[in-house]
Amino acid sequence: MSTPFPDIEARLRAALSPVEPPVHMQERLETTLDSIVELAADELESWELEAIKDPRNWPRAAVGPAAAVVVGGGAAVGLVVLRTQRRRHKRRAAARGARDLLARTLKDAGREALKVFDDLAPKR
Repeated sequence: MSTPFPDIEARLRAALSPVEPPVHMQERLETTLDSIVELAADELESWELEAIKDPRNWPRAAVGPAAAVVVGGGAAVGLVVLRTQRRRHKRRAAARGARDLLARTLKDAGREALKVFDDLAPKR
């Protein structure tokens, strides 16, 4: 008796295999996230503490900075993940096991996070 769906597992494996996005798409996403982080940082820099003195301004004065923290933080995390993910093949090839791979990944993520925050630091 023959099966109506020969080798369905192989077909599913081929259909669901990971696909690397084009380089220009990664660069465009990185540029967009970088600009969002910069805009959020600018919003936080322009926030005036004088507006907090009057309680009537509290709702309006808190929304801008809160949104900047949430949106900017999310974009910064996305930027770190994107940059860390880009070197995953090199880390996997150099790792000597799962713990070593995890340690290398965390080290790369920390390095990329520092780069993101260094880019935001005011230039002197």
